[in-house]
Amino acid sequence: MLFSSMAFLILFLPITLAGYWLLRGYWKNIWLLIVSMVFYAWGEPKFVVVMAASIAINYLFGLAIDAVRERRGLARLCLFSMAAVNLGLLGYYKYLNFLIENLNRLAGREVLAQTSIALPIGISFFTFQAMSYVIDVYRQNGKVQKNILNVGLYIAFFPQLIAGPIVRYETFAWQIYNRQVTREGFSAGVKRFLYGFIKKVLVANTMAVMADYMFSLPARGTLTTGAAWLGALAYTFQIYFDFSAYSDMAIGLGKMFGFYFPENFNYPYMAASITDFWRRWHISLSTWFRDYVYIPLGGSRVDKKWKLVRNLFVVWFLTGVWHGANWTFICWGLFYFVLLTAEKLLKIPERMEKRGLGLFYRVLTLLLVVLGWVLFRAESLGEAVIYIKAMFGIEQSRPQVSWTLYYVWEYKWYFLAAFLGSTPLVKALLDWADRDDKEEAGGAAELGREAAKLALHGIVFLLFLLGASELVIGAHNPFIYFNF
Repeated sequence: MLFSSMAFLILFLPITLAGYWLLRGYWKNIWLLIVSMVFYAWGEPKFVVVMAASIAINYLFGLAIDAVRERRGLARLCLFSMAAVNLGLLGYYKYLNFLIENLNRLAGREVLAQTSIALPIGISFFTFQAMSYVIDVYRQNGKVQKNILNVGLYIAFFPQLIAGPIVRYETFAWQIYNRQVTREGFSAGVKRFLYGFIKKVLVANTMAVMADYMFSLPARGTLTTGAAWLGALAYTFQIYFDFSAYSDMAIGLGKMFGFYFPENFNYPYMAASITDFWRRWHISLSTWFRDYVYIPLGGSRVDKKWKLVRNLFVVWFLTGVWHGANWTFICWGLFYFVLLTAEKLLKIPERMEKRGLGLFYRVLTLLLVVLGWVLFRAESLGEAVIYIKAMFGIEQSRPQVSWTLYYVWEYKWYFLAAFLGSTPLVKALLDWADRDDKEEAGGAAELGREAAKLALHGIVFLLFLLGASELVIGAHNPFIYFNF
């Protein structure tokens, strides 16, 4: 089920909220677990079995580790077994056909037949979240749950179930019993949800139309340099507004039920370097790999540079693999491995800043990110190469300047909205509109300020209605990260 769907807005969410308000005590948690399983089963009921298996397996591993905690070797064996089972489940559903395809390609014949295994939606997200529970129990960053329903709620809670943010168990555990829904928190949650809804339906979906069309041109042999850049920029905005919108809606929904999730984005296109970009983009995934893979390997505090390179390679290879069973994702992860390794070993950002080239490096960082998104979006490595060549005028089709300018003019307001939305400006305006100013001011000035705030809230409401009308006519598409 999509957050940006009429079924969710007029059926699922009102029923869920009504049930939550009517129930008392622990029944609220039971209700949230039930509706979360219904939410997951909406599209493909059979995958609820996979979800239930993940909950049961990790619940048992948590109990086992807690029971043998004093026997260090046995506890570590349980931890490794947990990782093997979870990653094996993820590998079976997500990567088996990819491995078979490449094995057949290496052999030059069909050694194994492709399976008909379907990918459970959001399996990468809930698998990492489940692993977080057991690892945090092992590290004593949270108490083991004796009640399997609590583990189920943590793993399956519908706001962040399918596309994150990946919530750490130590963040969630206390809130299971001690959260409170306040008027201010609920109001903030509704507003955050509305902002995400507008970003998704009006900006991300519009950018998707242009990106999909431009990325279809290589197959037709009609891709020009201008069209290639337009498509790349459109996808750059699409993936940001699509994914950050989902995170906004997830965080907003969490607040409606008293849960507070960590931020997942911090204006990544304002980054000063590639390292800074990954501190701002998909923060929950970056910190997951940092805390559960990078630091246990030694992180950057190692005695030899080759160990640092190894650690970065492992993390970014796994990051690429996590995103999907395609060589484009693996190469995308290795692309960032090369860039981040260069930044760390050569200290490029610091050198650029000292030479007064900080602004230049910001622009270069954004250019590299855009090129990375082309690799991420392409269906194959060959298509990515063709597309990037066209971007730089190599093997492009015959230029059609008027055709490109037509699209620039047609989408100019959407690009402007996407550009402004990628900066802190819009958030600053919305925060100002939400602020309750009590300071002394002249009558006219105060009335003017309140009128401006009311106008901003009115614009947000009108944009929501416009987005809802888009849904009514069926003009929406799934979230990109549902595929992961």
